[in-house]
Amino acid sequence: MFNKILVAAFLLATPALAEEAKDGPGPNLVIEVSGQAKGEIVIDLLPDVAPNHVAQIVALAKSGAYDGVVFHRVIDGFMAQTGDVQYGKKGGDTSMAGMGGSSMPDIKAEFSDLPFERGTVGMARSQDPDSANSQFFIMFAPGDFLNGQYTVFGRVIKGMDVVDAIKKGEGQNGEVSDPDVMTKVTVQE
Repeated sequence: MFNKILVAAFLLATPALAEEAKDGPGPNLVIEVSGQAKGEIVIDLLPDVAPNHVAQIVALAKSGAYDGVVFHRVIDGFMAQTGDVQYGKKGGDTSMAGMGGSSMPDIKAEFSDLPFERGTVGMARSQDPDSANSQFFIMFAPGDFLNGQYTVFGRVIKGMDVVDAIKKGEGQNGEVSDPDVMTKVTVQE
């Protein structure tokens, strides 16, 4: 009986919690996108969930490292990946995009119980759970198989229509020819 009351209370509170989270306290990552997709994406960063990941993303954005970085891997119905500040700059040779990071150190995993849902933003990494650096991805759809395997550090609170319009890649790896780009990335505190 007690468990049923708890579940009922949680379900009643969930819409309010979801609405509160939708307008998250920030800081917010603001991404101006150009290419096939045009517009602005706003990501509510979650420092209470992944403080080290958020700190690194904020530092990279404030330094201008993300400006001009392409969405190099975009898989329809799954996710759009970007953030390779080493090899992913528009106008340069992006053939190695997805293989690089930044001059900052890799980050130890900060896995949580937050699920990978539509609009969730997670850190890309290699097979080593502690290898996240600068690359991140935005989910087009739920991806439960990622839960507890990758660090969630934010969620899109504005501009999912822009995310949906990002140019999709080809093949299993989702490699994009003439990819869309993050022209300017800023932080709103």
